[in-house]
Amino acid sequence: MMTCTLDLYTDYLLSSTGPTTATGLSRLLDGALSHDHITRWLSQGTYGPAEVWRQAKPLIRQAEARRPTEEFAVLIVDDSVLEKAHTDANELICTHWDHSQQRYVKGLNFVTLLYQAGELALPIAVELVRKTVPVYQPKTQKTSYQSPFTKNEYLQQMLRVAQQQVAYRYLLADSWYASAENMTLVRALGHHFLFALESSRTVALSEADRAQGRFQSVQSLVFPDTQPLRVYLRAVQEAVLVSKQVFTNQDGSQGILYLVSSDTDLDQAQLTTIYQRRWKVEEYHKSLKQNASMAKSPTKTLATQATHFFAAVLAYTKLEVLKLKCGIGHFRLKAQLYTVGLKAMYHQLTLLRA
Repeated sequence: MMTCTLDLYTDYLLSSTGPTTATGLSRLLDGALSHDHITRWLSQGTYGPAEVWRQAKPLIRQAEARRPTEEFAVLIVDDSVLEKAHTDANELICTHWDHSQQRYVKGLNFVTLLYQAGELALPIAVELVRKTVPVYQPKTQKTSYQSPFTKNEYLQQMLRVAQQQVAYRYLLADSWYASAENMTLVRALGHHFLFALESSRTVALSEADRAQGRFQSVQSLVFPDTQPLRVYLRAVQEAVLVSKQVFTNQDGSQGILYLVSSDTDLDQAQLTTIYQRRWKVEEYHKSLKQNASMAKSPTKTLATQATHFFAAVLAYTKLEVLKLKCGIGHFRLKAQLYTVGLKAMYHQLTLLRA
């Protein structure tokens, strides 16, 4: 008797170009699995962060064995919100601050620690943000809910676990994660950090200045010959490098990005090159939502929503395997699958008209 499995469901997510439903999968299998059976499987909720690492581990070990000595791995942390404006609210589907959009969004919020080396970009830890702690608001006389952990606390938990799992040189992140606490933890674990830094953050130009409380904002710093400056943060013991990156936006306007790193041996070009690897997490988010059908499920319960979410993450991991095997990217792979489906439909149509 046929049963629903993670392998079967993730293949369905990669094959689908529309809504991914229990009924849709049942039809795809010509009724060999009932939609009730698939819904019960989704309701079991047995997949989570541990399965993400279990699937990633053999791929990372293979990559480590083949990696040239001059190459190094990085970890990238970021969170994202999957908008679910029309889904009933619960502890997963609720209002979250999306710092990439600078606004509140109703949806599912998740934090990912991504391993990146060479052509490989794999999630090794993923946490769903669940708002389960009631907070009474006296002003509105209403109760709202918040997560028992902040996103930075999720990161710290992930880093302590990753310490036993993978070797890496840098943790990369945007300014949201550039807290002194995170920086101190990364250094204590024996790694370097390279973060974006808010222009309003303050630094001292020497240890003596720091001791005497003489700080100035990053945006007021003068960078000689565009090279990074060795400075001191208020609550981080070691000296850090701060650099200024000037870039041109698509509309022709200029933007400025400040970077901070614990590796004081880096020059401007190295800082820029290493931080550019952070873009891999943006590609991961985009592929997860568009190629792995993360956004395509109408699931309504906590258990089915969580199972579908983690299945989509594991479908992304499958795409990474195919990418390395075939030498083409996620979107091209999905386009090839779509073309095969179109050809099958066209052929079926000609048979019906014959």
